[in-house]
Amino acid sequence: MKTTDAFSFATLAEHAAALPGATADIKWGDNLVFSVGDRMFALFRPIGAPDSLWCKVDPARFLELTDIPGVRPAPYLARASWICIDSPAALPPETLAELLLDAHRLVAAKLSKKRRQALGLP
Repeated sequence: MKTTDAFSFATLAEHAAALPGATADIKWGDNLVFSVGDRMFALFRPIGAPDSLWCKVDPARFLELTDIPGVRPAPYLARASWICIDSPAALPPETLAELLLDAHRLVAAKLSKKRRQALGLP
């Protein structure tokens, strides 16, 4: 993702859709959910004009990230090291893109070797 692009959560959702093996679907009424190998790595609420991004993070970074204004533990998913980012202005675009890529990597790493190979993942 180029940082010169007009940035929004919608732009980041396009980035998520382009990650290897990523699939998108609507869950729980109005949430755009991205998965790899049928396991969620990011959620945008609501569909259309998202106003928040939820994503999995490395447990070692959870407390660091949730100390940033505009970033908080994701309701219902914080116990699995998920955060909620309330605005794309809360973090620089590069950091948001990196968090999304890390979420994808963390979830993909938990897939079986056979499943990763089937999805074309390292």
